[in-house]
Amino acid sequence: MVTFYLNLKQKMFLEIATFDITSAEIALNSVADRIEFCADINSGGITPELEELRYLKDKYSKPIHVMIRPVGGGFLYTDSEFRQMQKSIIEFSNANADGFVFGILDEDQEIDEEKNRLLVDLANGRPCVFHRAIDRTKNIFESTEKLIELGFKEILTSGGENSAIEGKENLKKLVEDYSDDIKILIGGGVRSNNISELKNVTGGKYFHSSAVLSYESFANAEEIKKLKVNI
Repeated sequence: MVTFYLNLKQKMFLEIATFDITSAEIALNSVADRIEFCADINSGGITPELEELRYLKDKYSKPIHVMIRPVGGGFLYTDSEFRQMQKSIIEFSNANADGFVFGILDEDQEIDEEKNRLLVDLANGRPCVFHRAIDRTKNIFESTEKLIELGFKEILTSGGENSAIEGKENLKKLVEDYSDDIKILIGGGVRSNNISELKNVTGGKYFHSSAVLSYESFANAEEIKKLKVNI
């Protein structure tokens, strides 16, 4: 029984969202399994600097997924912004990014299948994560099925609500119905004081947190430890 429990613990996965080089290094030196590397926490994350990714990849072996998002705000992009996204995927691929995080919606706030498929193809086998843009769509379950068809490997979602705790019942259904086809990465206000509840209710194995505490600016190393312990 003890062996089974330990094996179960080992399967739990923690990604830390980082919005600056300091937080990235804190997380890469922590017990986190992977980081999502972005810039500008106030916009919810945009594409980081290429040279910063090169620096991190030269220094650390832990997987780094890069946010591909030219501007903050919504998830409908101009033609020039979409061209920038394509360029960024090529450049960050050449800099050895381990995967990409992006999401493009159309004018109706639904998955833009053509543009997302093009970016997935451009990633050339590197895993792509569709981020919380899915929580803006009308039906996250139908959207999930589209993303599976498009070749995404993971979905970062709060279950269509403002936070994972609010969306925990939807997250449970996503995990139950789609985990065999795509990883459900649970994010949105995930902290050490609620991650156990989220795990127990949803049955999820993949969790995402910035580990930035109130009134702090950077990822907190102790919070990352607590997050990992509590899953």
